Amino acid sequence: MASIHSISQSQLFSKKPHFISTSKTSIFPITTSFNPLNRVELKSKKMVVAAAETAAAEKSKKKYPGEGKGFVEEMRFVAMKLHTKDQSKEGEKEAQDKPLPKWEPTIDGYLKFLVDSKLVYDTLEKIVENADFPEYAEFRNTGLERAKSLEKDLAYFKEQGYSIPEPSSPGLSYSSYIEELSKKDPQAFICHFYNIYFAHSAGGRMIGKKVAETVLNGKELEFYKWEGDLKELLQNVKEKLNEVAENWTREEKNHCLEETEKSFKCSGEILRLILS
Repeated sequence: MASIHSISQSQLFSKKPHFISTSKTSIFPITTSFNPLNRVELKSKKMVVAAAETAAAEKSKKKYPGEGKGFVEEMRFVAMKLHTKDQSKEGEKEAQDKPLPKWEPTIDGYLKFLVDSKLVYDTLEKIVENADFPEYAEFRNTGLERAKSLEKDLAYFKEQGYSIPEPSSPGLSYSSYIEELSKKDPQAFICHFYNIYFAHSAGGRMIGKKVAETVLNGKELEFYKWEGDLKELLQNVKEKLNEVAENWTREEKNHCLEETEKSFKCSGEILRLILS
């Protein structure tokens, strides 16, 4: 075997590896084609791949506001963000620059509100009863149903000599929209179901109390009464909603949340009938 000093110039610069040895070293390859930039480039590619994998993992672990407590908390969080800052400490929308109309509800306006509300609740309860999607059946007989209560209230007003109006545009439009959604978009429908029932149990009750004090001599309507403990009824429905949402993908959950603003808009148009 040749020593390192006896290797020819042509062998030294050949691209094929040659093995050399000294009395103090083991055999090792020498190749003049090695390019240290290749190692840098490979390392760079590995870093890019690792960064992409880390980003994907972080995205998959992203927590949405309220997610840790169940999907109902996510819906509540989004709903509260649509309130103005003067309506809720969780509100994000700026208060209106223009002052709201003076609070002067009328019996006629309130009757329009009750009639349109009944149409919407009739629609919701019919959809749940027919259950075009299996998950709808989970929300039968929850105790939150309002259609029969509204029927009693309208009968009371009729007995008092008031003329009961026909449903108006806000109620007709919202009812039609909900029915259409229920047949093809269960996530969007569930969003409306949640917001309608839960909003009435909270802010809706406060509005009802104000109207009663203003034009009904303090009379409490059946619309604002529930059989059993309301908190318990709401909790039972929350649990059912969370169970249903567990079978949804993240995209389906987000789609449900995105429908919240539409729900607020349609319900708000009906609510404004009180002041008409």
